[in-house]
Amino acid sequence: MSKQLTVLEPEVCCAPLATATVPAEAAADLALAFKALGDPVRLQLLSMIASADGGEACVCDLTPAFDLTGPTISHHLKVLREAGLVESDRRGTWVWYRANRPRMASLSAVLDIAPTA
Repeated sequence: MSKQLTVLEPEVCCAPLATATVPAEAAADLALAFKALGDPVRLQLLSMIASADGGEACVCDLTPAFDLTGPTISHHLKVLREAGLVESDRRGTWVWYRANRPRMASLSAVLDIAPTA
C-alpha cells in the first residue's frame, strides 16, 4: 500500500531556508521530494527525463541505461511520480515521463541562499 501524498503547488512553498522558517506542511512535502531524490538511480532518472529531447522520455529508453530489472525501474519512477517530480501518460504499450518543472523549481527556490547584508 502506497502513501497518498499532497504535493504543494510551487506558489504555496516557500521562502528560501535562509530567510524564513519552513511551515510544517511544506516541510513534510519538501522532505518527500528530497527523499525521492536521495537515491542515485532516481536522481539519474529525473535527470534523464528532464534533459530528454522534447522534454519527455519513454520508459523503454530509460530502462536500458541501468543494470536493474524493469520492475525496479518502475518502482523508482513511481516514487518520483508520487513525490510530484514527474508526470506520466501511457501511449499504447509504453509509459512516457516528463519532469514537473514547477515542482523542481520550488525545490530549487527553497535551497536558494539569499545574499547576506
